[in-house]
Amino acid sequence: MTKRWGLGKGLQALIPIAEEAPHGKEGLLEIDIEAIRPAQHQARQVFDQEKLAGLADSIRKHGIIQPVLVRKLTDGGYELIAGERRWRACRSLGHKTIAAFVKDLPDLEAAAASLIENVQREDLNPLEGAAAYRQLIEEFVLTQEEVAERVGKSRSLIANTLRLLGLPQEIKELICTGKISAGHARALLAISDAQQQIAEAEKIVAQQLSVRQAETMVREAAAENRETARPKQRPAQNLIKAEEQLRKFLNTKVKVKEMRRGGGKLEIGFSSEEELARIIALVIKGLKE
Repeated sequence: MTKRWGLGKGLQALIPIAEEAPHGKEGLLEIDIEAIRPAQHQARQVFDQEKLAGLADSIRKHGIIQPVLVRKLTDGGYELIAGERRWRACRSLGHKTIAAFVKDLPDLEAAAASLIENVQREDLNPLEGAAAYRQLIEEFVLTQEEVAERVGKSRSLIANTLRLLGLPQEIKELICTGKISAGHARALLAISDAQQQIAEAEKIVAQQLSVRQAETMVREAAAENRETARPKQRPAQNLIKAEEQLRKFLNTKVKVKEMRRGGGKLEIGFSSEEELARIIALVIKGLKE
């Protein structure tokens, strides 16, 4: 009886150990390490050489604990679906063969399986994850909801991660080098201007701000931008004339402000109690006349 498996439940569902078949098409096999080529849909682009060396040292001492996952290719070779770090480490040790689960996977399942391994192990930086999600959406015509279901994440997380791809290259480099986190980067999305995004990102790095501090800083910057961008209304000619008349009559600063919903405010400036008394006297005298 063949076991059912699905991508949404992790790689264990793709590797049913009970189906080992050393001499069959699928199952647990020891295969030529040079017959394997990296996955076409490998999400991870950066491999930490120090960690790879550490993994190679562990494999030298203890062997491979978990076989890699591959699928058979029409040319007779294999495509690596999961376990590229293990495969690279074994190659660096000069191993001729490697233990592998061979599974007949269609393109979509192969791409999703590769992504699932990295996501579940948290080996991807945020941009690699975003690029992988976009690849699943574009190449396999999936919705964000379908991607979320396959990789076991929320749709909102998928959507927010994808938005990181729209950030300037300078900020992407800060993410890749770990100088800012995905949380910092998402906060910067509240600003529409790319140059200001870069400037705020540099402040985050220089001041070593937390994500919450960065969010506060960005909110203030965005609010300031909206205030600056708001077009200033020129006062109507009759208001300008009224200001001028009152300024001459009272011999002080006068400001007439028109309100959006009709009406307005009259502001009269004074520098001392004596000047205020003088202005009041002039107004009362004018009213009596």
